[in-house]
Amino acid sequence: MDPVSVALLTALAGGVAGEVGRQTWTALGALVRRPFGRGSGQAPEVSSGEVELTRLAADPGDQGRAQALSTALAVRAAVDEDFRAGLAGWQEQAALVRGGDGAVTNSVSGGTHNGQIFQGRDFTHLSLHAAPAPPSSSGGAGAGAADSTR
Repeated sequence: MDPVSVALLTALAGGVAGEVGRQTWTALGALVRRPFGRGSGQAPEVSSGEVELTRLAADPGDQGRAQALSTALAVRAAVDEDFRAGLAGWQEQAALVRGGDGAVTNSVSGGTHNGQIFQGRDFTHLSLHAAPAPPSSSGGAGAGAADSTR
């Protein structure tokens, strides 16, 4: 079983993907809170993942907390067969939120543009205070291309 992505956990904890993301995060919480499966041979030092989940919810941007949760989920999956099956099902659901798991495809078309273009993924806390660039006098395709790197 693949480990749960740290980026996915921080995104879900931070409220990315709207209602679908919130439901996926809630489903993970319900899974983590389930009792250990029968015959799991749970060692007392194996975390259920609940503490790590709560800590990440309190500070969604903390990569260390997300890594701790990912590790707790992997360890629990290794010792609890019922949890492993539930986590595999959860990961299938979470794949809908990932949206390509980091893939970015940007396209700009339609000839000229006035203003800046931002290309990337998952912009947060973005504030734009610059006035739009004035139209280029050349008016040809690619006008403003020199401004697109600002």
